[in-house]
Amino acid sequence: MRPDKTDFIDEPLIHRLLAETAATPRDEIETMIDRAAAAKGLDLSEVAALIQLEDKTLSQKLFDTALAIKQNIYGRRLVLFAPLYLSSYCINDCAYCGYHKGSDAVRKRLTMDEIREEVKALEKLGHKRLMLDMGEDPVNTPIEYVLEAMKTIYETQDNKGEIRRINVQIAATTVEDYRKLKEAGTGTYVLFQETFQRETYAKMHRKGPKHNYDWHTTALDRAMEGGIDDVGTGVLYGLYDYRFEVVAQMMLVRHLEEKFGVGPHTISFPRLRAATGVDLATFPHMVNDEQFKTIIAVLRLAVPYTGMIISTREDSEFRDEIIDLGISQMSAGSCVGVGGYKAKLDAFTEGKRPPAPDNTPQFQVHDNRTPDEILRHICEAGYIPSYCTACYRTGRTGDRFMELAKSGRIQKTCEPNAILTFKEYLMDYASPETRAIGEKTIEKHVTEIPSAAIRRQTIKELKNIQNGKRDIYY
Repeated sequence: MRPDKTDFIDEPLIHRLLAETAATPRDEIETMIDRAAAAKGLDLSEVAALIQLEDKTLSQKLFDTALAIKQNIYGRRLVLFAPLYLSSYCINDCAYCGYHKGSDAVRKRLTMDEIREEVKALEKLGHKRLMLDMGEDPVNTPIEYVLEAMKTIYETQDNKGEIRRINVQIAATTVEDYRKLKEAGTGTYVLFQETFQRETYAKMHRKGPKHNYDWHTTALDRAMEGGIDDVGTGVLYGLYDYRFEVVAQMMLVRHLEEKFGVGPHTISFPRLRAATGVDLATFPHMVNDEQFKTIIAVLRLAVPYTGMIISTREDSEFRDEIIDLGISQMSAGSCVGVGGYKAKLDAFTEGKRPPAPDNTPQFQVHDNRTPDEILRHICEAGYIPSYCTACYRTGRTGDRFMELAKSGRIQKTCEPNAILTFKEYLMDYASPETRAIGEKTIEKHVTEIPSAAIRRQTIKELKNIQNGKRDIYY
């Protein structure tokens, strides 16, 4: 297989598996779910069977198992992050995107001074981890611009605020560029496939570099060859049959596992949303809420040790509901236009909702709560928010991270680090209401730390944070 070919996405096999498993007996479905409860994953035929599940009783068993797997591995922590869009300039003509070439989008690229202002606002909102995003335009946003932006972000501090880890989501590029991103401090490199179905991919990506299916689909290979050992993937659900996409997603996972010894660090679940110049009525494969819940749960069973991300494309009530399906990361207080965090912070400070962006967003945001409100809801749901970036900074990445996750040892650091980073937020940024419920949440989760030694150390470090120390992690 040539390195720029995607032979690992076997479309005839996907269709055959879906046809063969369409009427899988109930007892076999139950056996698959029971077997997956041991966090051993699923094979492709099991994924094909479960993604077609419509029986409500079995679906509930699937959902319960997905939650149990996530909690057994990572506990009840939810990692928070925010996207930072650097530029809306784009030379691709993608049918689903508000930034597509030829649209009426207002084009904007942040200067380094504007990036500093945005980062200060993000820090005042409590964020420690960012996801950089932008359109593809080698003239307006070459790799040198991205590297300078990352340097600026890491150097920008506001009082006790700092960005401790930058994840990057930019267009498919070369091994050399990925090596530069790694050296600049990239945590996870993320690239959504959008759709794995080749014919649909060509229709969706009408012109531009992204039209090249093979170049795009093998980008994670090049990223890992460039030294980025944590990569993230995802499908934009609504472009093609979600059942096909889930099985294809697993083919990519297996390909990475076989070639590099480790699969994706994260899988994201964006669902097609309205945007400037995008008419949802022209997309026949829109995914409803129940189908979307099944997608998340099946992939949690299939790749139990992978982080799973939900964005503010979903509305607040539904996001609160689907965290119980195995979600481990979520964005909070997102702006999906270029800039806007400073204006959002000013509005939140005045108790107002933020103004509409003065430039075109990539898609519509459906969860407009403040980060503080989201954190409060997370606590009320029995979870603990986390701003932890420790694994990236201690070398627990790639196969080293997976070894800790599969042995169960990762919980020894995940839970304490969540507690300590949340304490920082409560001390530095929380509203009185969130601080009150947050302190009770911390007390509860401290008592649930299994190791007496780690529990004592965590209590000690909480006092250090109370006394002004920051950035304590295991």
